[in-house]
Amino acid sequence: MSLYEKIINKEEKIALVGLGYVGMPIAVEFSKHVNVIGFDINKAKIEAYKNGTDPTKEVGDDAIRACTVEWTADESRLKEAKFIIVAVPTPVNADTTPDLTPVISSSEIVGRNLTRGAIVVYESTVYPGVTEETCVPILERESGLKCGVDFKVGYSPERINPGDKVHRLTTIKKIVSGMDAESLEEIAAVYGIVVAAGVHKASSIQVAEAAKVIENSQRDINIAFMNELSIIFNKMGIDTLEVLEAAGTKWNFLPFRPGLVGGHCIGIDPYYLTYRAEQFGYHSQIILSGRRINDDMGKYVAEQTVKQLIKADKPIRTTRVGCLGITFKEDCPDARNSKVNDILKELREYGISPIVCDPVADAPDAKRFYGVDLVPISAFRDLDCLIIAVAHREFRALTNEDIAGMFRDEENGKKVIIDVKGVRNRKELTELGYRYWRL
Repeated sequence: MSLYEKIINKEEKIALVGLGYVGMPIAVEFSKHVNVIGFDINKAKIEAYKNGTDPTKEVGDDAIRACTVEWTADESRLKEAKFIIVAVPTPVNADTTPDLTPVISSSEIVGRNLTRGAIVVYESTVYPGVTEETCVPILERESGLKCGVDFKVGYSPERINPGDKVHRLTTIKKIVSGMDAESLEEIAAVYGIVVAAGVHKASSIQVAEAAKVIENSQRDINIAFMNELSIIFNKMGIDTLEVLEAAGTKWNFLPFRPGLVGGHCIGIDPYYLTYRAEQFGYHSQIILSGRRINDDMGKYVAEQTVKQLIKADKPIRTTRVGCLGITFKEDCPDARNSKVNDILKELREYGISPIVCDPVADAPDAKRFYGVDLVPISAFRDLDCLIIAVAHREFRALTNEDIAGMFRDEENGKKVIIDVKGVRNRKELTELGYRYWRL
């Protein structure tokens, strides 16, 4: 009997290692069909799940309460599983080199609890070669087992889009790979339990690793091009979004828009690829150029904000600025690696102390990562400038009357709106007397 059959018959278990925005939804989805152990070293996170709370808001509290996942911070429980999925973050260091610490430490944990006949599948974004060159030796050292004889490995890159309720684990085709034909078929069959969209069998683990890392690199480069266009057209006095709307009438024009690029994927994955390329003697030309543009956009937005305030005859150091949003993307509570903070930091360099409202964000994270104490939207009164940094549904629902109530009662041209996401009607706000700027 195959491992897949044993899992389906509930004779064997699946284990998830890492229960964040990626790992937890995978665990919940698999638990609808098979027995699942959900492991994380964060005991507070485990207790939240046990209490029926979803701090990520990815599946919701009801789904957490209803699921059958065995939540645990006890690594020895991994011995009960024969199919182990590792879904831990892969950040970068301050110098933008890959930080493989979470992958290494999770491999040590898995290795200490690995049993014969198991398959370990990595979902973390890595550069080509990490699974076989870095993770396998750790698994062998910690377990005393031999890869290919006692256990096998595979790689299946995560494609979950945090905050996206349409493109989910079940609806996105899953790339799967294995170290040999047998493991590939087992891995494909197991993921087929939950992925209705089907699987794509990559020819090797390195192909699957490379596929993941270029997906976000491609998006990063395209957004960088839009950001560069925004800088150029701003100098020309041309509205970038109007240009893109016009160009978008051609059937093959790609619908990208300028914006801040943060989070744990798009702004990080390209560095994994360029790091690996440099090990092979190639220094990136396009990828790193795009990264430089996108990494500087927060500072650029802040500079443009100051310029607009000067044009509005506002005394910079005493001006009152409100910022809507601190998370890295809309309708997602994750504030880690948010480029909105770059805007805030640069404004503080000018002596401005912005207040920040974000009802979606994890408030403790905002405080821990950026020193920001979030305020309710009711605190947005007597503003000189409003920055719409994140397009949360709640912010998009604001009326012009709501926005008017946030500002001082001043003459036309004195009230500044910086619309980073381009979600407001430029014509309407300009006619109402606002000084309006957007990327």
